[in-house]
Amino acid sequence: METAVDSIITKSLLEKAYSFGEYTDLVNKLFNEGRTTNEDNRPDMLEYTKLNIHRSSKWEKRANISDELANQLNNFSKKMTWLVITEGWCGDAAQSLPFIYKMSSLSHNIELKLILRDQYPEVMDEFLTNSSRSIPKLIALDTETLNVLGTWGPRPKQIQDIYMSERANPDIENKAATENLHLWYARNKGKAMQEEFLKLLDEWDD
Repeated sequence: METAVDSIITKSLLEKAYSFGEYTDLVNKLFNEGRTTNEDNRPDMLEYTKLNIHRSSKWEKRANISDELANQLNNFSKKMTWLVITEGWCGDAAQSLPFIYKMSSLSHNIELKLILRDQYPEVMDEFLTNSSRSIPKLIALDTETLNVLGTWGPRPKQIQDIYMSERANPDIENKAATENLHLWYARNKGKAMQEEFLKLLDEWDD
């Protein structure tokens, strides 16, 4: 079902948003200047950014979109804009954005735009996950009306459930839960995410 977001997401906002290439260049440029996308330039945040540049670059080269999903994207009929809320230091974004980019590239009717979470808190706060500003968050918009068709994120449901369970377990350190999360991404190779998008595309095309 389509819903509107009270003019928070506007044509003007989308015109200012980054393409995937522009976003990647920005993250790299800022990192080379010793900065992060939200100017939290502490050493640990810069280290996260460095690691995520590597992760994103790896998936840009290695990510494969399944034949079934590629066929669905090639034949997708509705004009949509995928607006993704992200930040360069976000590990989940680095694991998912290259797949989102490759999916959007397979359809002439899907345009991918990216904005930074901390530059647009008013948008982020309309798309919270369990009251949290979790990213990445993909908002599927009807390109003409900007009605919201649906959302995805911050991570595939399969690993979201596992990760949240581990974070809530006092016997599992947060560092271990995060390591398990990224090990899952490496092993899954985007399969769970693509299975979710096969279903979402059907819903968004109604």
